[in-house]
Order: sequence, then C-alpha cells, then structure tokens
Amino acid sequence: MPQVAPLPGIGTADPRQQADVRQMPWRALGRVQTELGGRCTGVMVATNRVLTAAHCLVAPTSRQFVQPGSIHFLLGYERGGFAARARAASYVIGQGYAPDRGPSGADWALLVLEQPIATSDRILPLIREAPPPRTPVMLGGYQQDRPEVLMADTACRVLGLQRQPSGHPILIHDCAGTRGASGAPLLALMPDGRRWGVVGVLSVVSPDLALGQAVPASSVAPIF
Repeated sequence: MPQVAPLPGIGTADPRQQADVRQMPWRALGRVQTELGGRCTGVMVATNRVLTAAHCLVAPTSRQFVQPGSIHFLLGYERGGFAARARAASYVIGQGYAPDRGPSGADWALLVLEQPIATSDRILPLIREAPPPRTPVMLGGYQQDRPEVLMADTACRVLGLQRQPSGHPILIHDCAGTRGASGAPLLALMPDGRRWGVVGVLSVVSPDLALGQAVPASSVAPIF
C-alpha cells in the first residue's frame, strides 16, 4: 500500500492527544466558524473577546474578509455541544495583514462578540514578554483530522523569536498542529508556575514537520 503523507504541521510521529474542554486551560478555547464554511480555533481573552488568526476570517472564494455577523464562536466545543455561543459584532486585525499576502507576523484577529459569554474561569491572560528558547509550551485546536474534539500537543517548546522582512516578530515552535488549529493559542505557564497564559497565536505550519509560526502575544497586547 502507498505510504500516506503526514498532515501539514504534524510530522511522522503524532504527539497529539484529546484535551478535556472542561478543564483549564482548554476550557477557554472554542471553535471559530464562518457561515461560508471556514473553521479555526480561538481563545477567550476577555468576557466578550476572542483571539484568533486573521486568515481565518477570509472568504474562500472572494478572498476578502467576511462580515462580522457571519462569524460564530462556540466556547468549549465538543462533538456538537458547547458551553456558550455568540456572533461577532466587530473585529480588529493585525496592522499590515492582507489576505494571501500576510505577513504571518500580523496574522491575528480580535473578535468582539455581541454579548459576554465567558466567566473568569474561561479567560486566559496574554503574556506580553516573548518566552526564551526552550520554554515549554502547549498547543491545542480543532484540527482537520479530528474537527469535533480539541486535540493538543502538551510537550513542545519555543525554538526562538525571529524578525520578518516586514519588521514583524514571529515565534517559532515545534508543536504539532495542522489545518483547523489556525488561531489556536500557544500556551505557557505564567511566572507563578500555576496558571496558563497565551504567548502566541498560531498562524503557519510546516508542510512536513511538527513546526510552526505564532504571532507573539506582545503584538496583540497594545490594543488592550
């Protein structure tokens, strides 16, 4: 039988496991979907705000950004159920990001929902300082091969911070994550060593390795 090529961003050894959406930090995550069929991952960073990737909001045919009202966020999604649901009332995208042109360092979007849906135990803070190389991180999302559950790599690391030709910083990591995990938060422990926070937003994955690029949370933090 012909060998099946690994999914983009996963590599030959798949470390992902199903995460429990009832437990932190995963209970702060949910599925971002548009009425045109797009599906990505997002994280609650305030009672009515969701952080995701800008490219998740691009219509597949027109290659233009969709209207806010066509975007839905399903908090704690699993197999058709969810803890809460709301439409977006508006959104902000990274300065300089353009569909099909990027750059990946500006590939973030902040959705403002029509009403608050998250309690304090379903919100994750942004970590404004870029983590040093080899910092342990986690990545979980609603991915192409298992879109009905949250799949996570819980044992990966930051490899470093690079500066793109556009001037945007980008975090390089070795977490496994494929299509659908776009917009997922790159998670690290806070300085107290007990709580989780968001250090980045997944933008791009490698074609054949467990390797990806994430927008640093510091690029988003100034708008809060």
